[in-house]
Amino acid sequence: MAEYKTVKCRINGRDYERPVDVRASLTDMLREDYGLTSVKKGCEVGECGACNVMVNGECFNSCIYLAIWADGKEIITVEGLRDPSTGALHPIQQAFVDEAAVQCGFCTPGIIMTALELLNRGEKYTREELRHEISGHLCRCTGYENILNALEKALNG
Repeated sequence: MAEYKTVKCRINGRDYERPVDVRASLTDMLREDYGLTSVKKGCEVGECGACNVMVNGECFNSCIYLAIWADGKEIITVEGLRDPSTGALHPIQQAFVDEAAVQCGFCTPGIIMTALELLNRGEKYTREELRHEISGHLCRCTGYENILNALEKALNG
């Protein structure tokens, strides 16, 4: 028999409270309970980065982060990046569009969340540093070049 615990958290600027199975991952909670499908299920062991979300300003692989650990936390997914008043894409999202950094798009949300964490650091990055920072992401389509172009554009101006 499953055990449940109530989790209160803020997701993409809105407060939520819901009982969740104590064994559920944050990925499962976000996708199944809140319909946030930008959070992808890839490897489910924290190796591919497709499920990355921001938790209290830090990027985490949500597949290995228990949903109950989100209690009292602020979570941001790609769905929460658009400007709420205009609907405009976040500058990182726009850079991915401008640089054609998306093919199948499966890895894109996780990389965008990592880029958001990098942007929030307020630093400039060399291409090699960016390559290292996204090394936890698996992309099978692009060869990373356009992704790196988009990251350089969004993070270094």
